[in-house]
Amino acid sequence: MTSLKEQPRVGRQTLAPLPGCSLTDLTDLPRVGFRGAHSAEYLRSRGFALPDAPNRAVTQADGSLVARLSQSEYLLLGSPEDQGQRLADEEARWELDHQANYLLPRQDSHAWFQLTGDNPSEVMAKLCGVDLSPQAFGPGAVAQTSAARINVIVINAGSARQTSLHILCDRASQAYFQEALLDAMEEFKARH
Repeated sequence: MTSLKEQPRVGRQTLAPLPGCSLTDLTDLPRVGFRGAHSAEYLRSRGFALPDAPNRAVTQADGSLVARLSQSEYLLLGSPEDQGQRLADEEARWELDHQANYLLPRQDSHAWFQLTGDNPSEVMAKLCGVDLSPQAFGPGAVAQTSAARINVIVINAGSARQTSLHILCDRASQAYFQEALLDAMEEFKARH
């Protein structure tokens, strides 16, 4: 149970700080997707910088993130700086028209965690068969894979100096996946 005196800001709840690694639940921050042949054109017109290829991500000037999941599908993650307000506004503003650009609400479908620090790739190696080491999975990389036996999207939103992995999973699996991450973090801590 959380003390009322120590309530985190909405959208950011640090679950487990460890030496060199921490897990934050960002599930309350807005996120949204767009799909269709005209999605890139639409997002550019709204001021978003887009990745040039699938399975890449670009951090925006305001701290939000755009991940390109396929040739014509984008996932946008809100910025903790504005509590995701820009993306919430974009989702509310979108209207269906003659363009092939379709809104994909993601707030209720995906839970969102952030794993940061010096060794998140080692923690994820306990759960995922994909090599997420900085050498193989550098800043801006996106993996759509499986971890702890559930489908996940992993985005390296860090820098060359500091790794920051955004991990999205099915919202119904949020508690399970959180426990799997915490267990992997504890086991990793015990090994070092």
